[in-house]
Amino acid sequence: MKKENFDIKKWIENPDELLVIAGPCSVESRDQFFVTARKLSDSHQVKILRGGIWKPRTRPNGFEGIGEEGLPWMREISKETGLPFMTEVATPEHVELALRYNIDALWIGARTVANPFSVQQLADALSGIDIPVFVKNPIAPDVKLWLGAFERLSSSGLNHLVAIHRGFQDVNAAPYRNKPRWEIPIELHRQNKNIPIITDISHICGCRDILQQTAQKALDLATNGLMIETHCNPQTALTDAEQQITPYELKSLLDNLVIHKTRSTNTDFLLQELRNQIDNIDDELIRLLARRSEISSKIGIIKKEHNLTVLQLDRWNSILSSHIEKGKILGLKEELIKDIFEIIHKDSIDRQL
Repeated sequence: MKKENFDIKKWIENPDELLVIAGPCSVESRDQFFVTARKLSDSHQVKILRGGIWKPRTRPNGFEGIGEEGLPWMREISKETGLPFMTEVATPEHVELALRYNIDALWIGARTVANPFSVQQLADALSGIDIPVFVKNPIAPDVKLWLGAFERLSSSGLNHLVAIHRGFQDVNAAPYRNKPRWEIPIELHRQNKNIPIITDISHICGCRDILQQTAQKALDLATNGLMIETHCNPQTALTDAEQQITPYELKSLLDNLVIHKTRSTNTDFLLQELRNQIDNIDDELIRLLARRSEISSKIGIIKKEHNLTVLQLDRWNSILSSHIEKGKILGLKEELIKDIFEIIHKDSIDRQL
């Protein structure tokens, strides 16, 4: 049954409702795409249909997408189901073809976002065309590069922009395919509150086993929506088979999520009181850090006067071990203590050089 068309632009302007984007990693054939799309249309939870028409592959000779042939299929199934559809573009030629077939929205992939020249070419190709554009984070954990992509697109007159958090390449990413680095999309939102953030749990996870817990983590951190790769028969998928799920599995995943409110009048006062306490503690921490830095500078002067090395490795190792043990007793994670004091120690070294 055809649904009432979902208005992507209105949602971007007021993203109160959780947005679910689903569809196969790649549009492989008309039959594969139609079967998947029809099953997804049965769910009132899925609002936008996704599908890769052009697939950037790490190595040649793999399946690089069906190309232009798949665009009329997307248009046809969109008319049948009422689901708007979106695909990835990486070149001005992709943009031209997608617009020719009246695509509802576009996304720019992580590899493309990593190259400002490519983003600028896309921005130029889209100049004056107010189509919703979703921008994935660059493969490197660089919030400035991500923000730069939005700035380039905004300068071309694009007013409906959305961020897609899909994780970051990291040699220590396990158990994920791409490490979430949740603090980076949070920082993006802090710097530009007008950009809604969608979490692409499929590319973060890289496998089905941890999709549920990762989706819940994203919702706990107040993401505005989820992008989930869904295929009628994932085992036969030509790309990223291990991270795709069936429409039935998607429904189960969504049904088992706990969706939080971002505000509640009943708790606003209590939250504000606790936040005030945190603000006061943070102010105290800053003052203490300033005092510590001042002392470090004085130590540096003494070391220079007595021709001592700046780095006292044995003392540093002893201090760090002691702080980690004290932190554990107080219920703090070792990684937190280690990260904080390594940053503080680096500042001390810089001041003494």
